Amino acid sequence: MKVKSSVRSLLRKDGSTLVRRRGHIYVINKKNPRWKARQG
Repeated sequence: MKVKSSVRSLLRKDGSTLVRRRGHIYVINKKNPRWKARQG
């Protein structure tokens, strides 16, 4: 699955990680929990 540009921009933030779960792509940020994204 291609990663959307809106999800990728959140990945550039400090402390964020990309997680693949059950066919979905999530961005989770430990430092700022507001920066979350989901794709798929």
